[in-house]
Amino acid sequence: MKSYLAAAIQMNSLPDLSKNLAQAEELIDLAVRQGAELVGLPENFSFLGDEDAKLAQSETIAQESEKFIRTMAQRFQVSILGGGFPVPVEGGKVYNTALLVDRSGQEVARYEKVHLFDVNLPDGNTYHESQTVVAGLRVPPVHPSKDLGNIGISVCYDVRFPELYRQLSLMGAEVLFIPAAFTAYTGKDHWQVLLQARAIENTCYVIAPAQTGRHNSIRQSHGHAMIIDPWGVILADAGDEPGVAIAAIEPARLEQVRRQMPSLHHRVFV
Repeated sequence: MKSYLAAAIQMNSLPDLSKNLAQAEELIDLAVRQGAELVGLPENFSFLGDEDAKLAQSETIAQESEKFIRTMAQRFQVSILGGGFPVPVEGGKVYNTALLVDRSGQEVARYEKVHLFDVNLPDGNTYHESQTVVAGLRVPPVHPSKDLGNIGISVCYDVRFPELYRQLSLMGAEVLFIPAAFTAYTGKDHWQVLLQARAIENTCYVIAPAQTGRHNSIRQSHGHAMIIDPWGVILADAGDEPGVAIAAIEPARLEQVRRQMPSLHHRVFV
């Protein structure tokens, strides 16, 4: 693993595939021009807002999303995580799929989101992800990269389940991706602290691309795409507007924190 710059992209995606991909391309270009070698796109980067429309267009969204990720990686010669897009399955539903490709555009890891966001919030909004999404059944992958480190993948609501990240750390993860479309209501209280907790307890870097702003008349996301170091220090925060959070991933810092706080070696219950 070498020292390199990573980017967590922050978008305001809408129920418009072409506009979203144009926005994503612009932000990837911005990240690469600042030196990023690993770029993460948020959950629902290619389509967000209207569930019926998402299902009706899911085949097109899936095809265009995957093509886009591969094309951008090849064009800019960077590794890219597409943090979540719908892939049709039997029964009229979709997987919420995250795809990691290398700089040649080759798929190196794929994950179908396991934990689905079925929640009644105190602000009156109800989210029932399982109405349109089928939960994945596999433990998220950890992709070993000689240059970028061992990369673990998760998606949004997964962040509330620490046992998932402990599994990733047991599998050797050094960098954790947590792309999200975190609600504005929960995000203001929980987003940052959950990301820091996952970084601290697993002594890993966390790269958390995010959605921000309003996506339709109902849905609003918190923003604050972040990169956090293994000690829990926030290295970059994209704030409330579309943009990019960029920070260095340093193997020496990872080794230092794990040497000074060797909690992964002190586990009693595994």
